[in-house]
Amino acid sequence: MIVGAGVVGLGAALLLSGDGHEVTVLERDAEAPPAGAEEIWGSWQRKGVNQFRLPHFFLARYRGLLDSELPEVKKGLAAAGAVCLNPVRDAPEAIRGPAREEDGAFECISGRRCVVEAAVASVAGRAPHLEIRRGTAVAGLVTGPSAHDGVPHVAGVRLGTGEEIAADLVVDMTGRRSPLPGWLEAIGARRPRDELDDCGFIYYGRHFRSADGGTPPALGGFLMHLGTISALTLPADNGTWSVTLVTSAKEKALRLLRDAATWEEAVRSLPLVAHWLDGEPIDDRVIAMAGIEDRHRNLMVDGAPVATGVVAAGDAWACSNPSVGKGASIGMLQAVVLRDTIAAAGLDDPWEFACSFHHATAEMVEPWYRDTLAADRHRLAEIDALIAGGEYRPRDPGWEISQALAAAAFKDPDCLRAFVSVAMVLGRAADVMARPGLLHKVTALGAGWRDEPVPAPSRNELLSIVTGD
Repeated sequence: MIVGAGVVGLGAALLLSGDGHEVTVLERDAEAPPAGAEEIWGSWQRKGVNQFRLPHFFLARYRGLLDSELPEVKKGLAAAGAVCLNPVRDAPEAIRGPAREEDGAFECISGRRCVVEAAVASVAGRAPHLEIRRGTAVAGLVTGPSAHDGVPHVAGVRLGTGEEIAADLVVDMTGRRSPLPGWLEAIGARRPRDELDDCGFIYYGRHFRSADGGTPPALGGFLMHLGTISALTLPADNGTWSVTLVTSAKEKALRLLRDAATWEEAVRSLPLVAHWLDGEPIDDRVIAMAGIEDRHRNLMVDGAPVATGVVAAGDAWACSNPSVGKGASIGMLQAVVLRDTIAAAGLDDPWEFACSFHHATAEMVEPWYRDTLAADRHRLAEIDALIAGGEYRPRDPGWEISQALAAAAFKDPDCLRAFVSVAMVLGRAADVMARPGLLHKVTALGAGWRDEPVPAPSRNELLSIVTGD
């Protein structure tokens, strides 16, 4: 039983049903997606997903998992108008050099969150062994005979109506707002160990549509750090795209970016971004999101599962800064680990399964989350240093190398591919930088990254634009 019918929850359901398991997906929101991208965007409401209308992007790792595991979903996304792009092949030849056989790995397929979820739901709705029950709110967990002394065993869920549904395994995929800790405490389990911190960023985004179905040319990366702000420009489905400004939550003056005219003036001040406004806005206001949390939830405390028969996955397990777009890729990677752990360990011994899944997640999935979290902390500290009028010089060679790699990416074909590999969740930085000769190139070409001009107004100029002073 999977609780939560988001993009990753439905992907996990398809993986498990494809292995022959009987899978039930329970979704609190009652409304099913309508037909057609315009109807989906215009009328579909998902109150349980606070970032439903914010820009989304689905990286090359997500696309690669669809190709290898769920090709019908890939076809469904293409049919729904999702955009296919390749940040290496689409780069000017002067930067990327001659095409290489490996470049196909960098292909992305992406779209607005609601359109992508609707396409995945359409495929899931036709899958054998898979039932989706919408408008079904889970109120708590149901227990059965303990599989291990002193540790509760979850044998299903209790709905808000009082109905109880049995399951061999309950998978919490309810996202960032997961109520799992309260459910566990209610059955006498130990509370999971949460690492919790404010993400530290605020997001201000709008979506646009072109008249001819095209998207603006990229003059830089999808995510560009421009002094004390960042800009995110993301192609989406059916000739649409999004533009988002990301600020530190500490920059209270920049909260005026919620105003559409102020936001537009700020975007037009960014020379690599301004042309992304040359389209028709398809939302009537700036969509802002704040108070996002970085959280890692550990259901293994003091070396023992807090309960058996239940696991957390996707954003219910770990979530971080959404502007880097890694959530769907990391979540689907964990869904594959879940499928494979069930296949290898089975569910007959709930204790063994809980331990096996925890250790497999820690080995194969958690490092991606930790890398993302570390980069976020560095970025916030860098913004703080710039606001204070100084330079950010941490005692972390890995961060220095990552900045040099970003600068070298536009100067050398090998550096470009290395940078995109890390950004697209295809390779971790430490592994990528171990490629023969790459560190020398990065050091030679990117070591002076601090001296390179920032294509954006200074912080004081930006504040003046935003405040009108």
